Amino acid sequence: MTEPDTWVVDGNYSVIRDITWSKADTVVWFDFPYVTVMARTIRRTVRRVLSREELWNGNREPFSNLWSFKPEKSIIAWTASRHRVYRERYRAAEIDPQWSDLHFVRLRSQAEADAFLGGVDAALTKED
Repeated sequence: MTEPDTWVVDGNYSVIRDITWSKADTVVWFDFPYVTVMARTIRRTVRRVLSREELWNGNREPFSNLWSFKPEKSIIAWTASRHRVYRERYRAAEIDPQWSDLHFVRLRSQAEADAFLGGVDAALTKED
């Protein structure tokens, strides 16, 4: 998983965080505003429910994602209930001495994300 010289792990699974972060040098944190995250989650979920888009291994967004208020039953409810939790978790990790060797890149807007990714793209192009 993290054996080559360069690698990227996507996600925020706390179960494996110690494994991946102990081998990482940088954590990129997309810390967008709650309204932005919710609008994108709702828009994406509605599109996937209506189109019956396959997510993986035949899984599709259930219609219950559109009306359930239970986080374990709806990605919309889960996102609404977890945004603050993840924000606090990453803020704490930034100042935790355990992760002092990591460089945290906190992107707070789409413009910051675009600029950061543009820089990554430019750096990769230079290497070629």
